[in-house]
Amino acid sequence: MASADQLAERLHAVRDRTLALIDPLDPDWVGRTPDPIMSPPAWDLAHIAAYEELWLVTHLSDDAPLHPDLQATYDAFETPRAVRGDIRILDGAESRDYMDAVRIRALAVLQGADLSPSGPPLTADGFVWDMVAQHEAQHDETLLQTLQLMPAGTYSPCAGALPPGTTGSCTPDPVDIEGGTLVMGCSSGGALDCEGPVHHRSVAPFRMDRAPVTIGRHLEFIRDGGYADARFWSAEGWAWRVSQDVEAPLHWQPDGAGGWTRTWFGCTEAVDPAEILCHISFHEAEAHARWAGARLPTEHEWEFAARHDPARADDAWAPWGAASHDGRANLGQVAFRPSRVGAYPDGVAPSGCAHMVGDVWEWTSTEFDAYPGFRPFPYPEYAEPFFRAGYRVLRGGSWATQSVAARATFRNWDLPERRQIFSGVRLAWDTA
Repeated sequence: MASADQLAERLHAVRDRTLALIDPLDPDWVGRTPDPIMSPPAWDLAHIAAYEELWLVTHLSDDAPLHPDLQATYDAFETPRAVRGDIRILDGAESRDYMDAVRIRALAVLQGADLSPSGPPLTADGFVWDMVAQHEAQHDETLLQTLQLMPAGTYSPCAGALPPGTTGSCTPDPVDIEGGTLVMGCSSGGALDCEGPVHHRSVAPFRMDRAPVTIGRHLEFIRDGGYADARFWSAEGWAWRVSQDVEAPLHWQPDGAGGWTRTWFGCTEAVDPAEILCHISFHEAEAHARWAGARLPTEHEWEFAARHDPARADDAWAPWGAASHDGRANLGQVAFRPSRVGAYPDGVAPSGCAHMVGDVWEWTSTEFDAYPGFRPFPYPEYAEPFFRAGYRVLRGGSWATQSVAARATFRNWDLPERRQIFSGVRLAWDTA
């Protein structure tokens, strides 16, 4: 059981990251969005504060909200992304003041909370504080998607270095996975409602690529006419590709000499063939897989390959077990980009698959839906409205994911045409 001090430190660590991400942004852009599918950064900041206030203050005490007139503004369902850039919102300074004021109140409530396992469902084992920390970390990743779309010169993050990795390969390197019984999902340790209930799933033998697809391998797909050959695309995917005139991953441009460059946080750079591929849609992932004679893994296949021990219900943290992710995965916004394949040899799962957590979210073939026996908690709007609505499951986290929201059972989802997310692909095959 986490103590009040440990939960407070968890909240502080994520908040420090939020503010560090925003600091390099041109102040003129804090209240603006580069794309209607994203929110102005100031909206995200105040939404983070409003969510924390709702769950850590007003639900747990008699305190009233600080901005009752703006509650609908910062409700993600009441105020969809398409209108957030056109309405009255708190500016950057006002949003930070709101965050600071809420945090003071939230910490005061925390000191008197019942954190025991037998306490109220919201507070037992610190659940609601973990939920709020994860929510803010998720919005930090959404903020980075927005910042990636900003015009040149608007945002220049301070990036660190990654381990060197290898020169990469243009061919798949599959491992054979025998299959068996997967104790799928997680219902403890900060897991969110759609990760449970834990249930048993039979997994047939299959093959999984040792690493996600690299830029070099996707360049081969492009050179072989993959974006121009309808045979590799679903009918829906081909219609999307044609209507959007998609010829390469998001942020890529021809270099004028037969190759490709990309714009990465406002800077134009040559693509690195050894780096793990990022910013592709489900449609592109599916087409690449068909071109390679493969398919996308199902969600349960992915989790089976990623888990340290897929037959244990309490084995939910990471492919390497309960150890810290430090030195084992590209998480936490270290270098603001995916790593090269082979950069994290200590993070390989027992299945033989590497980079299962961090670098890029990996598309699966599974449509997002509830697990058997699902019950929403503590509110239905987190996941339930997206079930059976065409969203596809992504797994594994990305370089932009913080460790508090990264685990082998975590379920992400998005529409198949979305590619502003830090998404890639890993191939799977049926066994012969």
